[in-house]
Amino acid sequence: MTSFDPSSAAEQSAPRFVRVNIELIAEITDEQALKAAALDQVRDDTYMDDAERAESVEAIEIDPSGSLAHFIDPVALLGSVPGVELASATWESARTEYDPDDETWEEHDLG
Repeated sequence: MTSFDPSSAAEQSAPRFVRVNIELIAEITDEQALKAAALDQVRDDTYMDDAERAESVEAIEIDPSGSLAHFIDPVALLGSVPGVELASATWESARTEYDPDDETWEEHDLG
């Protein structure tokens, strides 16, 4: 027989935060197409102010691998999940050395 503890019920109903770490490696097969699409995405983003837009365009021009970050949408990942509200999100993209045929490559060694 189990007993009911009201304090544990309160803990279960309280909001809980969960950190979800997702790590992806994407191969850029057409850097110019990605860069152009990212520039379009920044141009059409109605939520960016002019300073943020200029900063994003400059970042895309300096390192087109950062273009991919403009297509990451954490709201789309969690927006339709019942009982979940996105509290915070950060992400970045950076070039990495990766050889899918190298058996010594570690998934957590992206440096």
